[in-house]
Amino acid sequence: MNILSTYRNLKKISLLIGLLLVYSYSFSQDSIQEKDAVSYFNLARTLKNQNKIDLALEALNKASEEAEKNEDVKSLIDSYHEFSQLYLKLDNEETTLFYWDRAEVLLKDIEYPYGDAIHKFIEALVLYRNNKNFQAIFMLNEAKQLNNDRNFFNHILLAEGDIYLNLEKYENASKNFNSLVINTDVFEKEYLATKAHIGLTKLYIKTQKFEESITNGEAALKLAEKQEFSKEVFEARELLTTAYEKKNEFSLALEQSQKLVVLKDSVFNIDKLKIEQKTADKIRDDFKTSEINRLEKLNEELNESANRSEITAVLTSAFLIIISLLAVSLYRNNQIKLKTNDLLQTKNKELQAARDGAVQAMEAKTNFLSTVSHELRTPLYAVTGLTHLLLEENPSENQKEHLKALKFSGDYLLNFINDILQINKIDADKLEPLNMEFNLKKVLKEVIDSLQQSAKENSTKIILQYDEDIPGHLMSDPLKLSQIFMNLVGNALKFTKNGEVKVIAKLLKKMEDDVTLYFEVEDNGIGISKEMQESIFEGFEQGSIQINREYGGTGLGLTIVKSLLGLFDSKIQLESELGNGSSFFFEVTVKSKDAIVDDIPFEITEKEYEFKGLHLMIVEDNKINQVITKKMLTKKEITSDIASNGMEAIDLAKNNTYDAILMDIHMPGISGEEATIKIRKFNKHTPIIALTAISLDDSLESFYAAGCNDVVTKPFKPEVFYQKIGENIFDKKISDS
Repeated sequence: MNILSTYRNLKKISLLIGLLLVYSYSFSQDSIQEKDAVSYFNLARTLKNQNKIDLALEALNKASEEAEKNEDVKSLIDSYHEFSQLYLKLDNEETTLFYWDRAEVLLKDIEYPYGDAIHKFIEALVLYRNNKNFQAIFMLNEAKQLNNDRNFFNHILLAEGDIYLNLEKYENASKNFNSLVINTDVFEKEYLATKAHIGLTKLYIKTQKFEESITNGEAALKLAEKQEFSKEVFEARELLTTAYEKKNEFSLALEQSQKLVVLKDSVFNIDKLKIEQKTADKIRDDFKTSEINRLEKLNEELNESANRSEITAVLTSAFLIIISLLAVSLYRNNQIKLKTNDLLQTKNKELQAARDGAVQAMEAKTNFLSTVSHELRTPLYAVTGLTHLLLEENPSENQKEHLKALKFSGDYLLNFINDILQINKIDADKLEPLNMEFNLKKVLKEVIDSLQQSAKENSTKIILQYDEDIPGHLMSDPLKLSQIFMNLVGNALKFTKNGEVKVIAKLLKKMEDDVTLYFEVEDNGIGISKEMQESIFEGFEQGSIQINREYGGTGLGLTIVKSLLGLFDSKIQLESELGNGSSFFFEVTVKSKDAIVDDIPFEITEKEYEFKGLHLMIVEDNKINQVITKKMLTKKEITSDIASNGMEAIDLAKNNTYDAILMDIHMPGISGEEATIKIRKFNKHTPIIALTAISLDDSLESFYAAGCNDVVTKPFKPEVFYQKIGENIFDKKISDS
């Protein structure tokens, strides 16, 4: 009876303890629940930004366990990199390099551009901490070439800003920090903005602009307190204390100092630091222990083989050597690594100088063609713009025929300039494939629809043969794929009359997320002789002078196709017989996103907007372009003011209200980018559309970083011009509401 009673009491106590544990687990804000590796990475990032380092380390430890369990090498590399950055935040450079070395070993065995980019980024941070600023900048530039992820790009901007501040290059630092103040980062928008405000606060203290330093310090403090970025709250209050002291506002300085003391006692206390250090040491030591246990297990398994005595001796020696090497790797002298980095930096500079000398002639040609292409766009804008306006003013039939011929010539010249600029960008290695989600069937249909007019003129049908087994959501570069098909289908239509052009898309194979696609563009046109097939992909090559005279064109289309496919590690192939048509085919490997449900309508109709009553600012230094742009706006009953340079634009934006600003980039005095940055300091909401002739050296990233909402390249089609204005004014209002 006593035993039974005791058992029942123990059962009740166990049940009560279990309920308490479930209750505390469910309601604890800091508990780490079961997730996949990506979720743990996102959680660790949030906890790191909130200075909850111990919990962030636990989340990363879970991520690495998931990666090992699933044999996901890339996620394991990512976890080692995140560990490196966390230990760097704890000022533990030795452990930072330990995890950095682990990632480096894995990176040698796989192709992983994102991992390589993060690897160089961490190395740059370590160089910066050791006051090797120029080496750090060089390493950041190398990292940028390997990846175009938006969050990664923003962190590089932040790191560069800190380095420029250290080097007293205040203008460069200000540009980076200001672009991050208004960032659109999906993951860390508030954190990046907070760090940018802190960077500006430091900058203005150094340049003795104390009023602006206080403004940015208060902005940083407000954001940090709202998002619980405790370390940044502490840093902002420290900087505000300094700024108020420098401004002789001692009462406010004292107030900030007192709050600092309270914050230090409540958040940055000894117990918290001990917990963080204990967690960090435990995770590091557990990792080392697991490595040693793995090697011991391997030793035991091999000892059980037939040649026990000989293998035991060999493996024991190997085991001791491996343990020794591991110990050396874990605790090696940091100075040796830094000296090695210095040597590599010197060698890299020597190689860079040698390469620069080798490509000097190529760069001269590229820059010349880029400049000519860019300069031609401005007068061409006048030609196409005036032609459009004259066609809108009800010309006579006789005049209309001439105007249409003029418009055709302008469009032809624009396509020729675009082809030259495209070839130059590829030759100068300024193009790299993007990685975004898209629907392949929609991309192909849009290409075909845009070429239907050309098909009608030649009495030719375009047929799409699309394999419905192709996943609906793919990850690659739809823009460059569109360019490839525009050139191939356009080329087929040019040489096919009273026939048909087939566009074929097939699924070859699908292994997990990797999808291999087969594409073919087939026509029954004039065909290509065997002799000309070898040179048809060379620039300005069309087969013969007679073909050029009869069919026109520049002969650059297939050259562009060949170069663009090179960016996808693919190669164009050709089968053709003179008089029996041609077939161009290639394969491309992309990523699929099968988990996404396609709830977006396949057809997207162009929107009609009511422009009447809008008031815009035109920022343009060319008088002819001013007149054309103003007349095109007047056609839609849009009023406008004109600014002839960047300073006028800033003054007008301060003293007037506009529905949108059309900003030319290349102007005398301050550029459109600089004007946009200054306008965004006092006006963050008015849409700014860059209206510019883009050259080889222009970067769309820099336009968006400066604060532009959209970009329209000159010369442009009127319907595109009006569509962009409508999207950025009316669609923005809908999304904001």
